[in-house]
Amino acid sequence: MASVRRLSAIMFTDMVGSTAAAQANEAEALKLRDEQAGLVRTLFLSHHGREIKSMGDGFLAEFDSALHAVQCAIDIQQHLHERNLQSGVTPIRLRIGIHLGDVEQRESDIFGDAVNIASRIEPLSSPGGVCISGEVFSQVRNKIPNQLEKLPSTSLKGLELPMDLYRVVLPWEFREPSKESSAPTGIAILPFTNISPDPKDEYFADGLTEELITVLSQLHDLRVISRTSIMLYKASPKSASQIGTELGVPSILEGSVRKAGNRLRVTAQLIDAHSDRHLWAKTYDRDLDDIFAIQSELAQQVSEALKIELRATERARLQERPIIRTDSYLAYLKGRSLMRSSLSGGSDSTAAAAAEQFELAISLDDRNAAAYSGLADAHRYRVYASGGEVRAVSDRIGRQMAARALELDPNLAEAHASLGLIIWDDYEWVAAEKEYQLALSLNPSYSFAHCMYGVLLQDEGRAEEALRRHELAESADPLWLENLVFLARLLGWLGRLDEANAKLRKMGELDPQGASHLLTLAWHYWSNSDAVSFGEVVDRAAEAPHHPREGPAAQALKFALLGETERARAILEKEDALPEYIPEESLLAMAHAEIGDLDGCYRWLDRAYANHALTLAPFRLAPRLENVRNDPRFRVLLKKMNLA
Repeated sequence: MASVRRLSAIMFTDMVGSTAAAQANEAEALKLRDEQAGLVRTLFLSHHGREIKSMGDGFLAEFDSALHAVQCAIDIQQHLHERNLQSGVTPIRLRIGIHLGDVEQRESDIFGDAVNIASRIEPLSSPGGVCISGEVFSQVRNKIPNQLEKLPSTSLKGLELPMDLYRVVLPWEFREPSKESSAPTGIAILPFTNISPDPKDEYFADGLTEELITVLSQLHDLRVISRTSIMLYKASPKSASQIGTELGVPSILEGSVRKAGNRLRVTAQLIDAHSDRHLWAKTYDRDLDDIFAIQSELAQQVSEALKIELRATERARLQERPIIRTDSYLAYLKGRSLMRSSLSGGSDSTAAAAAEQFELAISLDDRNAAAYSGLADAHRYRVYASGGEVRAVSDRIGRQMAARALELDPNLAEAHASLGLIIWDDYEWVAAEKEYQLALSLNPSYSFAHCMYGVLLQDEGRAEEALRRHELAESADPLWLENLVFLARLLGWLGRLDEANAKLRKMGELDPQGASHLLTLAWHYWSNSDAVSFGEVVDRAAEAPHHPREGPAAQALKFALLGETERARAILEKEDALPEYIPEESLLAMAHAEIGDLDGCYRWLDRAYANHALTLAPFRLAPRLENVRNDPRFRVLLKKMNLA
């Protein structure tokens, strides 16, 4: 039979420790081998792969593209990782190596240097990991959400020159820098000043600032302060050294934007915050269509000035940013500006206007992945103010939008975080955690993803891990109130009262009469059984602007703490009669628990569960709700939520 030559992606897999396992318990080892074989063969088929042959506890497989091969390898390791997390199972770990090259087919087997090289790459993979050649890297970079980490050049048997090899960083392998390692260099990008002839172009300057934050945040060796904190310095008279001290960063980037017709002038200057000395300044005079190139150049020049060595994937991402129509990009920036307003105390109508701009951006250019992500966020924001069927519809639309964004750009960290938040609503904990891990592997400075990941971990009862996430969110966004809410609350539940008080003081300095600060202070008094102070703060919060719809539930909780059980019960009976979804269902469950009515508590918990709106963290972690946790119904609830 004549041989056939073609270009193929070659994968080798090998089961770690199988020989030793067979010597210890041959029957168990064979069972594990058969289990992994069944999984691997199924995933080969789903990713357009072809099994060439089995070698006992490993496989040789061929794929029509490097991308399909890498996606298959990631999928294999994802399935095995989730399996290995189950209690009482013997872990199965595979090494996987992939190379791209010319192969020769003879009958049902394949031969050639590509096959030999792939077989020698596989042992260099870590157990449970994926190692790929430089040829594969060039085909998949920027097409998968995973970071690709270059390994030291390696000499392989039979090859004269060392090969470039890369490790695929899997979501659960992502690690924060240890406390012993040097911390990333920090920078704050201050809001760029709008000096355009039209004052209405203010959104463009703010949008460019936010986009630069996003681009620079993708550099793993650079800690970038998030938008929420830097926007507080808009038009601030404070010096760079003052701002650097307050935000804890050694460098400041500031500048201005002038937009006139299709012409654009962007000036930027990098300042040493310790000395107020200018490190460099540059002016870009370009057409508006060159805005993405300006952002990429600025990011590269900042990294050079701060002596940050870009990784291969980071450099590729900067050089290959997606190109979309300028008018679509402008509509997207307007949408983001409106979303900022809605999240800072605006109305549901503001979020609706933001959604309209994102929809306009998509209609102008349906390749605008960021606009789909923005639309998912807009629908998600409106969920909090909606109920019943509207909530379900909003979540479904948001999920579709986030998925479309990732289809267009798998490296869009914001879309991964948006999707994580939505599928968390459906109690898909493992999948939601994976999305947050992917978001943070792409954007380590993404404070929103750190914070929401922390809240998810609180819901799961993983308090110490949650605390670390909220601390990382604070490092990236030190003046963000919402993260401080979750952090202060968690510290109180953990009994770290001095630290909780420090966060409360910080919130009080930022927004002394704001509802967020007052309600967090109320949580603190509740945790410490200070009924009088709790009641006073709840009454003050009810008068605060933009107060959340928690009034009746908070009042019931106040009377319960004060021992005025009948007054608490009267409020609860009135709320119990409401047929529709209301946002404070979890708080009403807490109030029932405070008066010793666990039946009423569980009615509201079940109702909140059915509406996919259960705030579970206090019931997992707060010492005052131990009576709820000790009830047998709590384990039933956790099982329904896929947490048992």
